[in-house]
Amino acid sequence: MSVSVGSMRAKIDRRAVADSIPLFLPAIPFGFVLGLAVTESEMPVAIGWSTSPLIFGGAAQLAVLTLAGTASIWAVIVAGLVINTRHVMYSAALAPVFQRQPTWMRWFGPFLLIDQVFALAMLHSDRPPAEFRRYYLTCGLFFYINWQWATALGMVVGPIIPESWQLGFAPPVMFVGLVLIGINKAPQGVAAIVGGTVGLVTAGLQDRLGILVGAVAGVIAGVAAELRAERLTAAAAAVDAVTDPGAAR
Repeated sequence: MSVSVGSMRAKIDRRAVADSIPLFLPAIPFGFVLGLAVTESEMPVAIGWSTSPLIFGGAAQLAVLTLAGTASIWAVIVAGLVINTRHVMYSAALAPVFQRQPTWMRWFGPFLLIDQVFALAMLHSDRPPAEFRRYYLTCGLFFYINWQWATALGMVVGPIIPESWQLGFAPPVMFVGLVLIGINKAPQGVAAIVGGTVGLVTAGLQDRLGILVGAVAGVIAGVAAELRAERLTAAAAAVDAVTDPGAAR
């Protein structure tokens, strides 16, 4: 029994790491951007780097590092919270899965819930609780551990990388990839298009509020598209029932 359990865990670990690697590769340039931001921030370097293990959220880290020394402490805190508001939606989506997890997992698991982990977790949310927990934690710890060296290396390499490499495009490219792998239904596509468009239009808002506005707009559009799809499906089923009573039975 122990051999089979160990084999199953090893198989899940291998699958989790294999799934995580392609999503981590685009995050490496983002880590360099963060490392460069640490060296240019008003924060002491050691404190700046400590945002990686403590905050563990690239977009929020970048906002905190960028605003440090140029805005009030409350503006920095609010910016970080606003940018991470999308995690509330992530948590709501995964709540049914986490309800079947032990208490310690419900407390610790959310700390590892970054965009990539959420995307992978949703694709495996139908796994049995123990298998999902193993997969989720392996993915989360993979990103957590590797993110630390990526940002640390960025502090060394970032300042000497030529500006022509355009590392600033790394974060948007990474997020676009995450969106694309998660789209498998029309309402999700609607949510992505609306959210992205609104986010671009409102990108100039203070404290990066455009991210929150775009996220809310995307959610509303996705829900509306889902409800419309359900109504169309119900209407089609009603028509089939009238035209072919035998099919309804």
